[in-house]
Amino acid sequence: MDVVNQLVAQGQFTIVKQPLGFIKVLQWIFAIFAFSTCGSYSGMFKMSVECKNRSESDLSIEVEFEYPFRLHQVYFDAPTCKGGNPERMFLTGNYSSSAEFFVTIGVFSFLYSMAALSVYCFILEKYRENNKGPQIDFGVTAVFAFMWLVSSCAWAKGLSDVKTATDPERVVTYISACNEQENRCREIYEPKVSGLNTSVAFGFINVILWIGNLWFVFKETGWMAAFAGTYVPSQEKQPAPDSFGQAGYGQQDPYAGSQGGYQPEYGQQGGYSEDGGYSQGYEQQQPTSYSNQM
Repeated sequence: MDVVNQLVAQGQFTIVKQPLGFIKVLQWIFAIFAFSTCGSYSGMFKMSVECKNRSESDLSIEVEFEYPFRLHQVYFDAPTCKGGNPERMFLTGNYSSSAEFFVTIGVFSFLYSMAALSVYCFILEKYRENNKGPQIDFGVTAVFAFMWLVSSCAWAKGLSDVKTATDPERVVTYISACNEQENRCREIYEPKVSGLNTSVAFGFINVILWIGNLWFVFKETGWMAAFAGTYVPSQEKQPAPDSFGQAGYGQQDPYAGSQGGYQPEYGQQGGYSEDGGYSQGYEQQQPTSYSNQM
């Protein structure tokens, strides 16, 4: 328990609230739904064969089938309505390849989603180091997205064939006694395949989830910045000047005047006036009546 508590304490479970981790949780859940609804299925249908001689009739013929839908191995006994032992009949078709392929992809998706969530929560820094982890994650996610698409389409076609092969109205036509007009054959109970229909729906939901997850994993790879950098035009560099006489070194200092320091402007030179006073040479106007007052 101490090890578990330590791992929980060190975990970064906030990643689950972000799209990268949240979609992984959805992938984990819907992968379980997909392979469990298909892999745990078992169905049954009933037929009745009513012979002209009622003593030879069989009014409740049960036929059971289950995953992986090797229907050519499923058999039942039907009366011949001619006396003697009943004949053994087999269903037709082997649809195990598409069903097992679908379940296998679901199981491996479940395992990978659980492993990826563990990495996100406990070693996220190492996952993002050098972008190697996100790049591997992107490749695996792309493979699973493609495999989900292929397996879901294959299983949808396989399920359609399973429905046809287990249709009681079609199966009764294989019984030889049902070809006689004096005998009466009919279906009693059809197989319920709603669980199998749900498995196909879960399969295509997984396709959407894994394709959508590609974008969020792609943003972690760093490839976006690399792709964006290829479109940034490079700035032209100015050639280095060969000497100080070229532009850049021979420019005049805008702050330097013709003479150093502050150069005040004087309108007249300073000196003594005839009245014996010192008159400064600023361009300030003296009162015009000053000399007259003297």
